[in-house]
Amino acid sequence: MNRPDDFYIGWEAKAAPSIGRTMRKVVMALLLLALLAPVVLAVSQRMIGTSVFEWGIHKTFSGILQTQPYPHLLVSRPGNAGGRPRFSTYYLVAPWKFGLDQKAIAPLDGKSVTLKGTLIYRGNQTMIEVLPGSMQMTNVAATTALPQAMPLGKQTLQGEIVDSKCFLGVMNPGQLTPHRACAIRCISGGVPPVLLVRRNDGPAIYLLLVSAEGKPVNQQVLEMVAEPVEITGEVERQGDLLILRADPATYRKL
Repeated sequence: MNRPDDFYIGWEAKAAPSIGRTMRKVVMALLLLALLAPVVLAVSQRMIGTSVFEWGIHKTFSGILQTQPYPHLLVSRPGNAGGRPRFSTYYLVAPWKFGLDQKAIAPLDGKSVTLKGTLIYRGNQTMIEVLPGSMQMTNVAATTALPQAMPLGKQTLQGEIVDSKCFLGVMNPGQLTPHRACAIRCISGGVPPVLLVRRNDGPAIYLLLVSAEGKPVNQQVLEMVAEPVEITGEVERQGDLLILRADPATYRKL
């Protein structure tokens, strides 16, 4: 118990020694807490991942154009692929919030082309924002067989529908509810929609979403973008691409 002279009296010029020591300890503890709180908060946040958009840098790419199910470029890997697909696959999109016009490039489907564009990537997923007017057909013939779809069976997957352009690097983080409005605009503009499946025991999986017939589903998935969903459909691998075939009417919100 404090002695009578240890009581704090507000009008006195100086507090009792024991009260002063207690207040100094309290102030030091509060200062330490104020310094540690931002560190603890930052460490506890989920990492948003490493994604890159080489804005302002235009490179030249050559490969075979595929327009289905969404435009992408197949670039042959030199030498022995070491068990990997013989082609690297690059999604192709237009500047801003648009995909490439499939009708405009349809005559080049399956042809060798050269183009200029800006590289976008996250992990092993790559995309090119094509410089308008830069795509041209070349006389180079394909020297290896094009990748064929490999069925992986019917699967039920849970994840989030994201727009591939922002998620791969143009926006960070390009996912979850804060990004929903932007993702809807991108997908409605033709950017390929992707099902992002997060895993606790390994890297995330990305699957291009198409209808059961293999057609784009941009307009049909807009109401489910940035929402947790469950999709049951046929999964197939085409080179680097994983493709999920399912009727959007069967998608289920979780």
